[in-house]
Amino acid sequence: MKINVIIIDKKGKDNLYAGLIEHYKKIAKPFAKVEVIEVFDKEIAKAQDISPEAAQKSYTKALEKYLDSGINIALDPSSKEVDSHEFANLLKDSVQVNLFIGGAYGFERDFLTKCNNSISFGKITLSHKLVKVVLMEQIFRGLTINHNHPYHK
Repeated sequence: MKINVIIIDKKGKDNLYAGLIEHYKKIAKPFAKVEVIEVFDKEIAKAQDISPEAAQKSYTKALEKYLDSGINIALDPSSKEVDSHEFANLLKDSVQVNLFIGGAYGFERDFLTKCNNSISFGKITLSHKLVKVVLMEQIFRGLTINHNHPYHK
């Protein structure tokens, strides 16, 4: 199984959270290959200075190429909230899962409709870097739930 976490975020080492992200990638290896793909370019930077709508369109343009394979799930605060077991169920029996974290202005409706599912981890707002860590932990938790591993208990 392959899981891609695709995030609108500037590339680079984030010393505060990088160790945690690598930790979850490593401990998930017996169950799945987890990769984090950071997407950010000049078009996104410019669009974010223009308007929220322009920013969302630039996110869609940058992320569309990742929709071609696998199950596509967007993290969207206005979507249905899921608990860890519901999240695990979304990962179950899939060869490839792409999980999308939008930019500062979220996703446009057009992108969300192109995904197989959109979910929320709750109503609180988290920084991109922190939500990436939370998502990595939930991926590992979901994988352990699906494999009857005791971590999730």
